[in-house]
Amino acid sequence: MLTTFAFIITIGIVVTVHEYGHFQVARWCGVKVLKFSIGFGQPLWSKKFGKDQTEYVIAAIPLGGYVKMLGEEPLSDAPQAADQDLSRSLNRQSLGKRMAIVLAGPFANLLLAIFLYWVLFMAGVVGLKPVVGKLVENSPAAQQNLQAGEVIQSINHQGVVSWQDARWLLLKESLKKTAIDVQTINPQQEVKTYHLNVSSINLEDEKQDVLEKIGFVVAMPALPAEIGEVIKGSPAEQGGLKTKDLVLELNQVKVSDWDAFVKEIRAHPEMPMTLLAQRNGQTIKLNITPEAVVEKGEKIGRIGAGFNMPQNELDKLFITTHYSGAGALLKAVEKTWGTATFSLKMLGNMVLGNVSWKGMSGPVTIASYAGQSANMGLKAFIGFLALISISIGVLNLLPIPILDGGHFMYYMVEFFTGRPVSEAVMNIGQRIGVLILAFMMVLAFYNDINRLITG
Repeated sequence: MLTTFAFIITIGIVVTVHEYGHFQVARWCGVKVLKFSIGFGQPLWSKKFGKDQTEYVIAAIPLGGYVKMLGEEPLSDAPQAADQDLSRSLNRQSLGKRMAIVLAGPFANLLLAIFLYWVLFMAGVVGLKPVVGKLVENSPAAQQNLQAGEVIQSINHQGVVSWQDARWLLLKESLKKTAIDVQTINPQQEVKTYHLNVSSINLEDEKQDVLEKIGFVVAMPALPAEIGEVIKGSPAEQGGLKTKDLVLELNQVKVSDWDAFVKEIRAHPEMPMTLLAQRNGQTIKLNITPEAVVEKGEKIGRIGAGFNMPQNELDKLFITTHYSGAGALLKAVEKTWGTATFSLKMLGNMVLGNVSWKGMSGPVTIASYAGQSANMGLKAFIGFLALISISIGVLNLLPIPILDGGHFMYYMVEFFTGRPVSEAVMNIGQRIGVLILAFMMVLAFYNDINRLITG
């Protein structure tokens, strides 16, 4: 229910803002708006308002929307309009006004993202401190002899505050297939710079995080194997585990810390295990069978229990960064611009075959992440909403007929040639656009289903 609700809220907000951008700029330009629809298909609710009697509609399929304007149809299909309305027809407006109207939707999405990021940055951004843990063997980071305990300060001269910053910068810079400069400071307060060769990094492997590809592992303190939250109906609950139980042994093998406990559980999917734990000063014996789940194509065990971390240990891991109103706005613009340009670069690399098309996602994945982010809290959901808004804005700016970018492309042709694109050319372009979008949608659904099957 949370996933469904979060998905509807996400699509509803992003689509409404996009269509409102077209709607409002059209009205500013004097164009008569006939219909404002959120969703497609059978109307669930409709009402006419205002002096123009614009019809506002909420439709059954919440995967998009549209704004219908007078004069938007080809001349051969256009209904007869009253003489007093002809001047308010879209096709009677100047080229500049038509360009503004078609770009208003995508830019409204980008403005929404800027606003959401601005709110987040003012509220304070919580992140994991970029402390290096153990390094992946034979990785670019290990080859340069980075040491556990060093704190990343910058990547290619761009400041790093958290692991989230580091992951984002490493992903962007790795697209260039050149050396990445990583500056760190060690516990002795010595500043060091490492040159990581990432030319051999395989960006098509979506099963491995970019941090792991380059060789970084997030530093975590050695925690006792003390049980925190136990999920209802999970193998942990069925086996009798309770919050604050301290695990001592698994299958007569001593458990030194939480990592060792998780490692053993993961290695024994659907295999009965004998567990020795300490509860209220007494040692108890339990039988537990980890359920089997597929993670990154591998079958692992899971029991549905989290660890119990003391607050002082949590404080060592996280850092909160606050920004002033102006600073947050600048950061929000940078974040939105960086994400938008990165999306375009990734799409370009997909077309060129440098990056796998498996990275493309559809409604199922969006719904899944909407539910996960909503479950993590309001800040996580706002960040996700901003990301989806950027994605929708960038997608609609692509020069594909039937998208906003395709219409803008037609207007650019008109700008250079001095005459509108013919109806015949537009009809051919529309067919091509439908085929391209259909291909992208099928591919996205295939990737969604594949993720569900393989985990």
